[in-house]
Amino acid sequence: MGTDLRISRPNARFQQWEALLRNRNKRRRAGEFLVQGVRPISLAIEHGWRINALIFDSERSLSPWAARMLRHAAGERVAMATDLVRELGEKERDAPELVAVVALPPDDLSRVPVTPAFLGVVFDRPSVPGNIGSIVRSVDAFGGAGLIITGHAADPYDPKAVRASTGSLFAVPTVRVRSHQDVLAWVQSNRSAGFDLTVIGTDENGAVDIADLDLTRPTLLVVGNETSGLSSGWRAGCDAIARIPMGGAASSLNAASAATVTLYEAARQRARSR
Repeated sequence: MGTDLRISRPNARFQQWEALLRNRNKRRRAGEFLVQGVRPISLAIEHGWRINALIFDSERSLSPWAARMLRHAAGERVAMATDLVRELGEKERDAPELVAVVALPPDDLSRVPVTPAFLGVVFDRPSVPGNIGSIVRSVDAFGGAGLIITGHAADPYDPKAVRASTGSLFAVPTVRVRSHQDVLAWVQSNRSAGFDLTVIGTDENGAVDIADLDLTRPTLLVVGNETSGLSSGWRAGCDAIARIPMGGAASSLNAASAATVTLYEAARQRARSR
């Protein structure tokens, strides 16, 4: 295993990577983000994401897993002092074995595959990165094709979002789109191609229970902002607005929970229809 670079003090290269933890604009300009953790790094490499660099702790023996990742991943191999690796791993105590610098994928809706069994999710203007990661994880768990994020939103490549996805970010396409209009144009183009996508919004005041809708057809589920819900544009663009029946004192579910319940219902209906 060769080493391309050694960093023992916080030089300009380290500071560039450290800024990726906090600043979305620098992530966009650099075209890369940091990935921490065994499962996320493993899945990034397994699913063929471009690894720009793998940073490892120069002051400890590597585990078989870390050595394997360094053998199989392309990109630079960077030996770094323990204290600096700990900062990039956002650890207070033990430094992680590896931190990956991964290239950002394009925000292109063609990355989301549409098939006769299509199930996808739109998250409109999310403000909490962790909710994005949680929804990506649910999309992955229930057989979804991808997550589309619309409007002014939190960053799916924020470390909090990446961690909350527990690696599913690398298995499920996540695409950022400027507005609902771009997504609805994409829906219409897929309809013209023969895929009869149904667009279903979720809202506590929806007109119909989610279980009463047919979710076995190609379906795009839309979840609104955590505080303000669906935008007026999305409300007008949905074919139906559904509610999740609830009891107790809670007035609503948070966005990630609502998406998970709705995805589960779609998976349940599809399993029964086979």
